[in-house]
Amino acid sequence: LGVWRSLYRWTTRRPLGPEGAETFSYAGPVTPVICAFIGLSAIEIPVAHLLLPWQTARVIVLVVGIWGLTWMLGLLASLKTYPHVVDGSGLRIRYGTTLDMTIPWDALASIGVRHRDLPSSRTVQIGRLESGTVLHVGIASQTSVDVALRDPVTVRLPKGSERVAELRFHADDARALVACARQHVTPHL
Repeated sequence: LGVWRSLYRWTTRRPLGPEGAETFSYAGPVTPVICAFIGLSAIEIPVAHLLLPWQTARVIVLVVGIWGLTWMLGLLASLKTYPHVVDGSGLRIRYGTTLDMTIPWDALASIGVRHRDLPSSRTVQIGRLESGTVLHVGIASQTSVDVALRDPVTVRLPKGSERVAELRFHADDARALVACARQHVTPHL
C-alpha cells in the first residue's frame, strides 16, 4: 500500500512537507543503486520474454518482473516523497513509509553534523551507550546528523517502540538541516 501511495504522490508531485516547513532529502547514497536495479529489471522483462520458449513461463516471468519493477519504483518514490522535515512542531525523521517520528524542539539538547559508518546495512539499528539507547536511522550504512535529547523519549519504530537518549540519522545536506534545526532549539538553562 505504501508503494502505491508513494508512486501516486511522486507522479502527481504532491508537496513534500507542510507549508512553511523545510524538507531535507536522505536518498542520495542509495538512488544510483536503486536506479541501476530499475534499469536492469526493465531490460530483463523483454529479454526473458524473448528467451523463454514456454508461454506459461513467459507469463509468470512477466508478472513477477512487473511486480518487482513497480516495487523498486515505489521504494525510490517513497524515499523521495517522504523527506525529513523541520518545522515549528519539531524535527521529523523519516525513512520512506516505514519510519516517521517527530521529536519536539523542547526535547532536543543539541544537534550537530557528524558522519559515521554503521556496522550493519539495516536501516534502523539500536545501540547502547552509557548515556542510554541510541537509535541509528542509516542510509547505505551511514549517518550524518547526531541529536542528543534532554531526556529519553519513546519513539515508535517498525518493530515496536524504543526509549532513546540519542538519535543518529542521515541527511544528504546535513549542514543545512542542522543549521535550520538550530534556529528552533532553545538552550537548556
